[in-house]
Amino acid sequence: MQYYKDIVFEKPRPEEIRRLGLLPADLHFHTRHSDSITRVRDALKLAARRGIGLAITDHNQVAGVVEAERQGIQVPLIPGIEVSASDGPHILLYFYSTSDLMDFYRNHVEKKRRTGPYTAIHLDTHEILDRREGYACVAVEAHPCGYAFLNRGVERCIAGRCIGEDVFSRLDALEVICGGMARSHNLKAARLAVAHDLGRTGGTDGHLLYELGGVVTCAEADTVEEFLDAIQAKKTVIIGRERPLVEKAVMGTAVLPHHLPYAIPILQARWEQSLPGIRKLFQDRFNR
Repeated sequence: MQYYKDIVFEKPRPEEIRRLGLLPADLHFHTRHSDSITRVRDALKLAARRGIGLAITDHNQVAGVVEAERQGIQVPLIPGIEVSASDGPHILLYFYSTSDLMDFYRNHVEKKRRTGPYTAIHLDTHEILDRREGYACVAVEAHPCGYAFLNRGVERCIAGRCIGEDVFSRLDALEVICGGMARSHNLKAARLAVAHDLGRTGGTDGHLLYELGGVVTCAEADTVEEFLDAIQAKKTVIIGRERPLVEKAVMGTAVLPHHLPYAIPILQARWEQSLPGIRKLFQDRFNR
């Protein structure tokens, strides 16, 4: 099994990390503004108590970030959003300012959302990356190797031929430890980051409060700006562990009620995502 000096699969110890002059931050966390039951205030208070930074990355939504700024709790808060592309991948966008995040959301995401607010919007991966041009932000692919049976990652989408490998050249980094993934998937993501000379991030993909901080991205930074600069400069260390299967089941049970009311638009989006692969499969068979 291959390991990397800047990717450490162990429980983060924020006090020790800070003593090394690094700021640890969970860069992938959801609140009740999307498909989580976690209150923004509770997430901020726990992050402050643990001494870590936080990126609230709700699905196709920024209300959690806005609420967090109003709370006034002293936590390094990185403005973020997880945008679900119509062709499968989930793109994490981190902005240098909340005003830029809000502008991006209002002009490029809000009008493209489906009836199912947490599922894929009406923009594909390249269109999302096109529209982030001109903004000071960092583009990261979440869980690049995808969840089981779902093409929520560029590696799975490339394998299914619904997206081209050139997408890597348009990203700043890959999420190399995602708390919701298997170790084998995270190691594969790490190999992809090395192969394509991309930065590295990590986050829990947490939806329950106790998950917060289980995976952190660490950088030598005192400000959000310096932290995001470090990602782009490939000067981060990722520390964390994947959740055990039982905890994944608990999280899935908690998230499911948020998605059930939107079962039809979710299934419609899944069908649309599958169509390119189905078409290519039939074309290949026809051309033999």
